[in-house]
Amino acid sequence: MNLLILAAAAAATPTAAEQRFDTCTALIVKDSAKAIAMADNWKLEGGGAPARQCLGLAYAAQQRWVPAMTAFEQAAQAAEKEKDARAGNLWVQAGNAALAANQPAKARAAFDSALSTGAFKETESGEIHLDRARALVAIGDVRAARSDLDIALKRVPADPLGWLLSATLARRMGDLTRAQLDIAEAAKRSPDDASVALEAGNIAMQTGAAKAARTAWQGAVKLAPNSPAGRSAAAAIKQMDESN
Repeated sequence: MNLLILAAAAAATPTAAEQRFDTCTALIVKDSAKAIAMADNWKLEGGGAPARQCLGLAYAAQQRWVPAMTAFEQAAQAAEKEKDARAGNLWVQAGNAALAANQPAKARAAFDSALSTGAFKETESGEIHLDRARALVAIGDVRAARSDLDIALKRVPADPLGWLLSATLARRMGDLTRAQLDIAEAAKRSPDDASVALEAGNIAMQTGAAKAARTAWQGAVKLAPNSPAGRSAAAAIKQMDESN
């Protein structure tokens, strides 16, 4: 066997850390509590970023978002110290866990760190700008959120969530013309999304088009009656009926 074949074989062989990470993450599906214990022990043994990432994933599987956020943050910090190229993705995981934990300031900081790595392609960075916009809206920094959403729409125009969030933000900022345009784009890309139908009704109502608002809200209820969007639409219709 020549040296090139030997090198290729070595590159294809997973390291001990990679094998342990695979074992740990596979255990999450079977028993997340045991996966947490395994990852904790591995961390104490000096497992570095992979151990902390598995720990974060295991906490996320249990929807324990605060400890998941902390584990991902620690994993990202460890990866940076180890010059590990996965640091950027770990910061993204930390940011999304922070959003789920209702800690938007932490989320913003994590997404800032992710983008600062420069490790993402245009479409990937577009999704991070979209996530950071969600954090910025929650913080109340609507101008910065508007800027991030505009970047996201240019880089990932096929993502209906970007158009939905942009329409919602435009409505809240009083730019109803843009809100109407953006919700139409969202509807083109996701016509069966109750959240899009709900927002279309909200925008129509704010422009004084009560009939169109009712139609849109009825669509949201029909699409997903038991979802948060469907229930909000049903409540809006009830309020409309009571006020007439």
